[in-house]
Amino acid sequence: MSLPQGLAASPEGIAEGDFVMARAWKYDGGAHWVVPGRYLGADDHGHWVIQPTGSLVSRPGSAFHAASDAICLFPRHGDWVGTFYDEHHPERLRVYLDVSHNLGWRPLKPVGWEFNSIDMDLDVVGTADGSVLLDDEDEFAEHAQLMAYPPELVERMRSAAADLLARVRDGDEPFASTIDTWFARGRRLVAQAVG
Repeated sequence: MSLPQGLAASPEGIAEGDFVMARAWKYDGGAHWVVPGRYLGADDHGHWVIQPTGSLVSRPGSAFHAASDAICLFPRHGDWVGTFYDEHHPERLRVYLDVSHNLGWRPLKPVGWEFNSIDMDLDVVGTADGSVLLDDEDEFAEHAQLMAYPPELVERMRSAAADLLARVRDGDEPFASTIDTWFARGRRLVAQAVG
């Protein structure tokens, strides 16, 4: 497989409620997670999408229906993609940041948008009890060898992970109360669609 090229930095003309497919890849071009959602809006942090309870989340060889609502943030700047979970998440996850590369948008036909990223293994994970950790360092080291990550990319991804870990631990926005604002907006959008 080849990775998407010519991605846009922003989805021009996108509107609240528009369909968004989040598609992650691995560095070698292999498919990773695919998750559907609905566009909520944008702020200084980036573009926000709701993935409602029941959404089909899949990757090659694995699929499940989401047990709780999630809000995704596709940032304007930075090497990461954020997923934030509500209080019903079965593992009590609150923040899940995928350190990522080559983020960008492309239109879907006939309607909607696709957000693409290359998942670079490292994850910053925060739980409802306030604990925060850096996960999958072993996977990152293994893939750096197997997929021949360039040394400068390895350093950039490690630096991004360290920065995100500190920011989540410190409660920096958008990893704190900003999330609640977007959850409220997402729930209104889902309720309107159902009603």
